[in-house]
Parts: sequence; structure tokens; C-alpha cells
Amino acid sequence: PDWSMLLAAVTTIFLAAEKQWTLLDWKPRRPDMLTDAFSLGEIVQDGLVFRQNFSIRSYEIGADRTASIETLMNHLQETVLNHVRNAGLLGDGFGATPEMSKRNLIWVVTKMQVLIEHYPSWGDVVEVDTWVGASGKNGMRRDWHVRDYRTGQTIPRATSIWVMMNKHTRKLSKMPEEVRAEIGPYFMEHATIVDEDSRKLPKLDDDTADYIKWGLTPRWSDLDVNQHVNNVKYIGWILESAPISILENHELASMTLEYRRECG
Repeated sequence: PDWSMLLAAVTTIFLAAEKQWTLLDWKPRRPDMLTDAFSLGEIVQDGLVFRQNFSIRSYEIGADRTASIETLMNHLQETVLNHVRNAGLLGDGFGATPEMSKRNLIWVVTKMQVLIEHYPSWGDVVEVDTWVGASGKNGMRRDWHVRDYRTGQTIPRATSIWVMMNKHTRKLSKMPEEVRAEIGPYFMEHATIVDEDSRKLPKLDDDTADYIKWGLTPRWSDLDVNQHVNNVKYIGWILESAPISILENHELASMTLEYRRECG
């Protein structure tokens, strides 16, 4: 065989491939570089408030052409994790700090209040601000204020209470001083953005509930990395138990949720 021609052909192929890679500007990238900074949000207001924007996708709207409550709640949840990550406090758990991870602790939400003033539509961009503060000796309060990015109109406002749980024993835990030292500098002295609903929610049973949905079994896809049903899933279950006539003719304006026991 003519080795000179074969070598020339191989060289030509190599140079063409090298040129193509150069045009594509391809290079291995670290996992933390795969998402641009805009989508991960930013720390504002003296390092105490986290802000992130979301565009309402076509698959996030319902039959009324506006974003579903689950979509808005998922935005709130996403900002929680990105806030912890941007602050450099993300351990190996779902929003847990390094000191929490050492002690097998995770955050669980015990109460949430949401007021919805407006539902965004497909293509709208919403701006979510979130911050944290102390709640008693062992808890943490997290608030959110969501606005229309273009008009500044308030969409929902929400507040929540979080406590720590051991992910192995599934028992609630006091806040260790080492964890308090981690998160304390990020606590913000600020009145809750939603007036507290101090009403005691009654325990419902078959005799006192207005509507009941039978045969509900959590699916694998309903679980989060903490191995229990994600808090947003409960909201979808609650709404699905309401008659269609209510869903078609009424709009959810506020809700108060108490998470009393795990499901998973």
C-alpha cells in the first residue's frame, strides 16, 4: 500500500476533526458550569436575600392558561436549594448544610402559608425573593415574595416554618450549635411577609371532611431525595379531591398547610 497517501489521508481527517472541535469550542465542563449564573439566581440586599427568576413554561400552565399552584410552589422550593448553594452552605443532603450532613440531619417543613394575588401566564417571567430568620430556639422561618418581573405586581407571598429531623431515626432534632453558627449569619430580622394564621386546624376524618378521595397511594415519583412525599405533592392531592365544579369556577387565593406526619 501507498503509506504516504494513507498518512496524508489520516492527517487530513485529523485536521478536519480538530477544526470542527475548534468551531464548536467544545471542552469538558465541570457540573457547576452546566447551568448559567442567571438561572441559579443571585444574593442581594447585603447578602441576606436570594433572588431568582423563572419563565413560565407551556407545560406549567393549567386548563385556565395560567400557572398552576404546584408550579409556583416548585419555584419556591427551588429557590430554597439554590439559596443554600449560593451561600456556600450546601452539604450532601437536600438543602442540608455541611454540619447538618455530619449529623444526618435534614430540614422538614412543618407549616406553610401562601397568599396568591395573581397567577402568571405562559411566557411571563416571575422574580422570587427569599430570606430566612429564626423561629423559636430550634426552628427557622423562610419567607418568599414573588413578583411579575416586568410589572412588579405581587404574585404570591408565602411564609414557612422548618425544623430538623434525623434522616435515619426520622425523629425531630434540636438545632446543634455548630449548625446555628453556620446559618445564623444569614438570618434576617424582618416581620413575616404573611400575617400568621393562628387558627388551629381541626383533625379531619370521614365524618367531618367535606370531600374525600379514596385509594390514594404515593408513587415512586412522588418521593424526594429525603425519601418522603415532597411537600408540593400534597397540594396537588388536596386540589384533586375537590369537585371539578369548584376547580372550574373558583381560584385558590390562600392556603395554610400543616405537615404533621411523613408519608412515603
